[in-house]
Amino acid sequence: MSKVEVGPNEPLEKALRRFKKKIEREGILKALKARKHYEKPSEIKRRKARSSKNRKRF
Repeated sequence: MSKVEVGPNEPLEKALRRFKKKIEREGILKALKARKHYEKPSEIKRRKARSSKNRKRF
């Protein structure tokens, strides 16, 4: 669970921006989007192979 402490004179928008950055860094949104729909095991293997191939290219 990610938490962000809001300072006494800090605007809520600034704290919300920090929270969003923290969530992005931890990879929570990426995991949530991945679990949104069922993915067959063969599709998982194919996706991982593609990403591996892209990483090796650079």
